[in-house]
Amino acid sequence: MKKAIVLSSGGVDSTVCLSMAVKKFGKDNVASTSIFYGQKHRKELDCAKAVAEYYGIPHYEFDVSSILRFSNCSLLANSTQQIVHKSYNQQIAENGTGKVSTYVPFRNGLMLSICASLAQSIYENDDVVIYIGAHADDAAGNAYADCSEEFVNTISDAIAIGTYEQVRVEAPFAGVSKAEVVRKGLELEAPFHLTWSCYEGGAKPCGTCATCIDRARAFNVNHAKDPTI
Repeated sequence: MKKAIVLSSGGVDSTVCLSMAVKKFGKDNVASTSIFYGQKHRKELDCAKAVAEYYGIPHYEFDVSSILRFSNCSLLANSTQQIVHKSYNQQIAENGTGKVSTYVPFRNGLMLSICASLAQSIYENDDVVIYIGAHADDAAGNAYADCSEEFVNTISDAIAIGTYEQVRVEAPFAGVSKAEVVRKGLELEAPFHLTWSCYEGGAKPCGTCATCIDRARAFNVNHAKDPTI
């Protein structure tokens, strides 16, 4: 029986991936994983757990904050930087390098490696697909290099080699926009009310950080109301 592990951030993209995985494989064959890497808040981790409970699947949380304690990324609690409240496009235009301030060093590579190890531990004799919610908007302008199709395909090949061809990575939205992700989630009746995207950890989304801007645009394109607002 084929299994699936969904790398869950508690946000829109990974929650839609989880909805897809449950529909395709059945909840008894799906698990989710979230990672604490030293974030300024745990809101997204709590949401990832709530989404897993909604679907009735096992959820695993790991702590890799000791690895990323040396980074000064603005998302991290030990950072001297403040989160930038501008769109990704505006940040890229201003910095001229592509990489945005909320890029966490090789985060997706680290997380996918953890998922691969978990897959071979809990599903030792099964073929496993790891779902990641990276989409084209994340990779656009090289904002997040570890969200690109090239990155996902390459690390999938490496993971397959290192797991005797039992584990692979899929990014079903790598070639489409966040609006398409939301559209798919609406079709699947994904529990968007349980998700969190904002880089800040307040009681309500700030509405002005890059991921809030992207999320609002995606719901607006679909003429849908964001249930978290």
